[in-house]
Amino acid sequence: MTSADQENSKSVSPAEYLQANFHPSDRLAVLLRNRAHAVQRISTAARIMEPSFERWLHYKNDKELYDIYVGMNTLKPGARTRTKEDIRAVRHLYLDLDHDGPAALRRIRESNLVPPPNYTINTSPGKYQVVWKVEGISPEQAETLLRGMARAFGGDPAATDSTRVLRLPGFKNRKYDSAFLVTAEKHTERVYHLPDFPLGTEPIDSEFRPRRQASTSRLSEPRPLTQSELDWAYAKRALSRGDDPQEIVRRIADYRADDKPDPVYYARLTVSKAQAESRAGGEKTPSARTVDRDLNRDP
Repeated sequence: MTSADQENSKSVSPAEYLQANFHPSDRLAVLLRNRAHAVQRISTAARIMEPSFERWLHYKNDKELYDIYVGMNTLKPGARTRTKEDIRAVRHLYLDLDHDGPAALRRIRESNLVPPPNYTINTSPGKYQVVWKVEGISPEQAETLLRGMARAFGGDPAATDSTRVLRLPGFKNRKYDSAFLVTAEKHTERVYHLPDFPLGTEPIDSEFRPRRQASTSRLSEPRPLTQSELDWAYAKRALSRGDDPQEIVRRIADYRADDKPDPVYYARLTVSKAQAESRAGGEKTPSARTVDRDLNRDP
């Protein structure tokens, strides 16, 4: 970060953050989630910035204990969901730094693999989200970069898809017993392009994706793993390296929020089965039929 960028650093309000990052006509997803429910609203940035909408978000955050998130990429006209097919334009790259956040921020500042970020968002003590404004980058290029940056700087591997929502500054983080006000620090107004990220564009596998094995014959290729099997395998790896089980539950629930009726229930069941398998000393991945029967059923 240059001295000029440091001089421009300041904390921003929700409206300032949205205004700086989106055009008024951009269609965005706003996600509200508490321990019992998730609510998604899709509207224009101009509507979300209106005082009445912000008052509604504050009411939900203060009185009903919802966490407030905003999608970082814009949606197509008429989109009613937040899927990859609904993405109109990639506007941001981002990292979710849940582990050893201060050290990860230092590595980013000192690295020549990525440019200085536009924003650092303090989401809870020692945890951060880092945001770069970009243009002219496809969703496929963005996800390759996101996976590479997560591996290079220790970011959350679950936060590497173009449909990701990040916390909206100015609202309280309600995940913990004590509420934490989420703040954003602005560093620069630059808009970056693909060549600004020397990290490279070689495909890098996320922890949630299987490594594909080279094969001389299509008939000899193994059956692709289901997403449930991938989630289970991820939980086993995370447990084996000592990650907090509740944090693993959160990551899987966030990753499957769009395709599970109760992603928290699903994630807890996945992690509990992985813990039981670990205690039993088993290492074999369960069959697709077993996983789909036990983990994909509605609660």
